[in-house]
Amino acid sequence: MPAPWGEVSPGGTLSDAMTQLRELAHRRNDGLDVRLLWDPSSDTVRVSLQDSRSGAGFQVPVLPGQRAMDVFHHPFAYAEVREAASRRTHLRAA
Repeated sequence: MPAPWGEVSPGGTLSDAMTQLRELAHRRNDGLDVRLLWDPSSDTVRVSLQDSRSGAGFQVPVLPGQRAMDVFHHPFAYAEVREAASRRTHLRAA
């Protein structure tokens, strides 16, 4: 459960506790929780999607040059593009 000031504290070891994710935005729609998260230790941003009905979820990193709010509002589209690019890379290597 996120702290009221927007930090998500992972459980586990001391090194895990030192990593604090900050929730920049959150929306809930039709059982889907979408969060825009910033990791200040690595200065990276990601979007996390969790389906409360099935328990399934995924994360999409926001790459340099991408608009974080676009990824936040369209996580399925960005996840699909990354997956397709990954498949092309694996096919070329084979």
